[in-house]
Amino acid sequence: MSLPSEEPAAPLHSASQPASPMPHEFSAPEREVLLRLAHEAIQAALESREISLVPPSPHFAERRGAFTTLYVRGELRGCVGYALPVTSLYRTVAETARAAAFDDSRFWPLKADELPELEISLSILSPLRPIRQEEVEIGKHGLLVSLGGHRGLLLPQVPVEHGWDRTTFLQQTCRKAGLPQDAWQRGATLEAFTAEIFGDHDRT
Repeated sequence: MSLPSEEPAAPLHSASQPASPMPHEFSAPEREVLLRLAHEAIQAALESREISLVPPSPHFAERRGAFTTLYVRGELRGCVGYALPVTSLYRTVAETARAAAFDDSRFWPLKADELPELEISLSILSPLRPIRQEEVEIGKHGLLVSLGGHRGLLLPQVPVEHGWDRTTFLQQTCRKAGLPQDAWQRGATLEAFTAEIFGDHDRT
C-alpha cells in the first residue's frame, strides 16, 4: 500500500518533533546507510541510471513499511510511503524516496538544482496491529483507518505537531481516508503502528 503522507505542520527537524518513542532499532551506521540510499536513489533517477537494491544485511532484507519525507529549505517537498510491508526495507526506502521526489501529486517533480538543499527524513514503521480507540497514545502511535475500500494513514508525529488530542487524531485520520470524522465509532477498522524517525538533521 503506497500512500502520499499527510502534510506536517512543521518540518520534522523543528522543535515540535517528538523523540522516537521506542528504543532505537537501527544503529547510527544503519541509519546512515538508509539515508545515503534515499539520496542516491533520487540522484540516480535524475541521472537515469540504476542502483543496486540488494539488501546489504539481513536487517535491511526484512519486509517493513516506511515513509520518506523530503524538505527543501525547510519546506515540505514530498512524502510517500508504504504502510504495509510489501518488500525489503532497503528497496522500500529507495522506492519511496524516488516516489516522494517525483510522484507526489501535490508537488512538482524535484529538480537537480534542489539537491544541495534537500533534506530527508525516514519513518520506519513497525507491523500494523489492531487497536482500540482508548489505547491510542499521542506521540507513540500512528494510525491506519479502513472502511469500505477507504484507507487513511497518519504518522505518529502528526498529532504532536498539530497539538491534537486523541479524539481529534482519530477524527483527522478518518478525514484523511475520505470518511466521516466519526467513522472510527461506526465500524471502521483501527490499526496502529509505531515509527522510528530519523533524518539528515540527526547526522553529526
